[in-house]
Amino acid sequence: MNDEIESKLEMLEEYVAILKGYQHHDVKDLMRDHTLRGAVERYIEVALECMIDIGEMIISKEKLKRPDTYRDVFLLLGEHGILPDDFAEDLASAAGFRNVLVHMYAKIDIDRLYYYLENNLEDIERFGEYIARYLIKG
Repeated sequence: MNDEIESKLEMLEEYVAILKGYQHHDVKDLMRDHTLRGAVERYIEVALECMIDIGEMIISKEKLKRPDTYRDVFLLLGEHGILPDDFAEDLASAAGFRNVLVHMYAKIDIDRLYYYLENNLEDIERFGEYIARYLIKG
């Protein structure tokens, strides 16, 4: 299972690199350019889904309680020391943003999308670092 997790981590790194390539755009570009906005939405969505997949793999591997929601995936990782608790709480709200991207595509707040692009990629990278440390330990 570690190979699968490592493969997902590599995909996550690739998504973050792509998203960083979009950071030179401003919020007006996202409003004007539907293709750009769609790309940013999609790469944030798949990055968040990748994080959830990794979390679910670890939960399965560790035989932890099955999460009821995507939010619970991150909270469980925090409860079991795989992620710091406060960081797990932050990521739990990211799971909510993933749901907005998937289910509310017509009503996505462009300002929120832009904020996420500009301010949350470090959290995705940090998640990857914590998971890499978990893999080394275990």
